Amino acid sequence: MVTAVVTGAGTVGLVSLAVAGDLDTAGQAASVTGAIVGLAALLVSVLALFRSDGGGSAGGRRVRAGRGGIAVGGDITGSALGKNSKVTGPPTTPRTTSTPAREGDDVRAGRDGIATGGDVTDSALGEGSER
Repeated sequence: MVTAVVTGAGTVGLVSLAVAGDLDTAGQAASVTGAIVGLAALLVSVLALFRSDGGGSAGGRRVRAGRGGIAVGGDITGSALGKNSKVTGPPTTPRTTSTPAREGDDVRAGRDGIATGGDVTDSALGEGSER
């Protein structure tokens, strides 16, 4: 709404300048106004890029891990996560049903922690664990 009002006022101002003044002055004013609006748009897009935390999807899930932590945004099946963890058995077939992710649920693992945003099935989690 604010953008429409500002754009309308700017258009009326430039048309008034073209009618009341000369066309050269109106052209110069339009050039300066266009440059300012372009720089403002660049600034807004850069701020929006950094504000989304690199997630790529607005309002989506963010996955973060602290130093030494492990964070997974989805399901974990038949894996070994953590220092010196290993898988020793045969491969596990992944389950076809999983817990649906709710929009906006963040996954965060603190320092040296493990967090997952989905189901953990037949996995070794933690330092020195074995599956």
